[in-house]
Amino acid sequence: MALILKIIHALLVVQPPHPLFVHFPIALISTALFFLLLALWKKSDILEKVAFANLCLAAVSIPVAGFFGIRDNAVIFKGVAPNHVAKIIIASILFVVTSATVLLRWKNPNLFHSRYKALYLATHILLFVLVAVQGFLGAIIVYGF
Repeated sequence: MALILKIIHALLVVQPPHPLFVHFPIALISTALFFLLLALWKKSDILEKVAFANLCLAAVSIPVAGFFGIRDNAVIFKGVAPNHVAKIIIASILFVVTSATVLLRWKNPNLFHSRYKALYLATHILLFVLVAVQGFLGAIIVYGF
């Protein structure tokens, strides 16, 4: 039991939890774009389904990362982390766009073969750009550019 308490203390007190959780949406959205591009290149439905699965997981992981980001800002930075307002706004947009894309794709399994294929790809690219901007703003907090 003491080992478990030490691990929990290390994860929540010694190391802020936000960096641990924030890498999930970054990786999942990046992987979704990668698999969608592969699906377009190889004309593969299974690769598009893998991209969709990654995006579904990203939609679930974004609020978790956001929760811990707000928590770390309050606890570690006393509410004044650099760019925290911009990060919250971008994260909210990221969550809404990701969730809307997942819902639209779930309601329309043939979206990959519809006339909206280009918009579907553009949305994945937009999501990738948003997580890249979030990562840059996070690096400013950590490294103080």
